Amino acid sequence: MILPADIIEAPAIQKDLAVRLTKLSKSIDERLVLRQIDLEIECGGYVALLGANGAGKSTLLKIIATLTPPTCGEVNLFGRALAGNGVELRRRIGFISHASMLYRDLSAKENLEFYAKLYGLENPTRRARQMLEMAGLASRANDPIKTFSRGMVQRAAIARALLHDPQLVLADEPFSGLDAPSIASLELLFADLSSAGKTIILVNHDIEQSLRLAERAVILRGGRIVVNEPVYRLYPREVLAEVSG
Repeated sequence: MILPADIIEAPAIQKDLAVRLTKLSKSIDERLVLRQIDLEIECGGYVALLGANGAGKSTLLKIIATLTPPTCGEVNLFGRALAGNGVELRRRIGFISHASMLYRDLSAKENLEFYAKLYGLENPTRRARQMLEMAGLASRANDPIKTFSRGMVQRAAIARALLHDPQLVLADEPFSGLDAPSIASLELLFADLSSAGKTIILVNHDIEQSLRLAERAVILRGGRIVVNEPVYRLYPREVLAEVSG
């Protein structure tokens, strides 16, 4: 039987995986924070990681960022096991966390030049200037970080995380402390990164914003994945119910 062309589904294109977690668990002070996490994220995916406080979101992000090891289970990034390849894989990751990872007594320019040198970038000064312009901080390039407002520190931290053009961007509450124009700029930046094929995992407390920005939502509750769906299948009130438990 020949089906009409308009109802024949095209075969799914198999993409490489940026992240693959298998039976991953994490205990902290004898408390099980993550429980048997199985998760695959394709290269170029834009995933919102949602959950109530204490659900395990930040811990999961730190494991993927190679900053803390799992208690058990496997972590594969870009087809390579994290065990034994952490240094190499870390160069492909940009991590925006609650800590800015900036030196307060150094200027914004000095901070970015320092990190550019750590990553072995060819022209640290030029790259630092480019990223400060991207973050809207060019006029404050020579000012110490300790003189910056909370929102300015966050923008400088985002510039630091993206300095080396990472393939995997991990963002833990990146909109925190930003004013409305900065939030809009960061949303556009993430959209541009996604369009360029970067993989993004966004931890965000704003459910409606997350469903608007991301392609897929993963919800953690009690250290387990309870939802892993494309955002078009989800409604904010349903997500809130899952998050709240």
